[in-house]
Amino acid sequence: MRSVKNSKIRSKCFLRWMIAWAILFHSVSIPDVLGQEAEEIIREVDKKMRGETSYQELEMKIVRPEWERSVSMKSWSKGSDLALIYITAPAKEKGQVFLKRDTEMWNWVPSIERMIKIPPSMMMQSWMGSDFTNDDLVRESSIIKDYFHKLAGEDEVDGDECWKIELTPKEDAPVVWGKILAWIDKDYNQRKVEYYDEDGYLVNTMFLTDIKQMDDRKMPTHWEMIPSEEEGKKTVINVLLAKFNNTIEDSYFSQQNMRRVR
Repeated sequence: MRSVKNSKIRSKCFLRWMIAWAILFHSVSIPDVLGQEAEEIIREVDKKMRGETSYQELEMKIVRPEWERSVSMKSWSKGSDLALIYITAPAKEKGQVFLKRDTEMWNWVPSIERMIKIPPSMMMQSWMGSDFTNDDLVRESSIIKDYFHKLAGEDEVDGDECWKIELTPKEDAPVVWGKILAWIDKDYNQRKVEYYDEDGYLVNTMFLTDIKQMDDRKMPTHWEMIPSEEEGKKTVINVLLAKFNNTIEDSYFSQQNMRRVR
């Protein structure tokens, strides 16, 4: 009898230990795993959209209730620290160049033959009158290094299953968004992104559609940035051409090249 009783006591102790371990594992390990998984998803998206290097030809249309305006451009990037944008149309803005090197951004304005440095305080200002910011176009802030990532479940966008990922800024990160929600499909395409301010109010929503083969990958080629509280306003970017992972020297991203790039 004593042996049976001791066996039952040991079984109860083991069961309690297993329950305690399960609670600890659930409260500590699972969030860590989900955070790592969310960050890996974001890394794959960033790699797909940017590659080691990229060259793109784009058309941007700024839509307002009273008017519309189109801007055409070429862009080059290398990693997350180097980017160059050359404006090809309209004639009034043709020849303007924007350069990003590390955390610095410059604008060459050929009509006045002047090089202008854009300070960090202006990175969230409208880019060429659009609903995109200077930061959006050259990605000064990194969605990988400046944010914590959390897998917030799954959802559908246009009938496709997507991961829903919540990004919250790290302390002292040089960003202005209080929160970003991103919907990523299972082929690692961004499909929808919501941008919130520090008070939790939705500011902009970006929809990414029209997935096409671009060079060696399929990616969204139609991007719409829509302000939340400004009816009738939006900015549309269409990717006309994209090439990835061709050799581009670091010297291409220089102030000297800004004056001669075409």
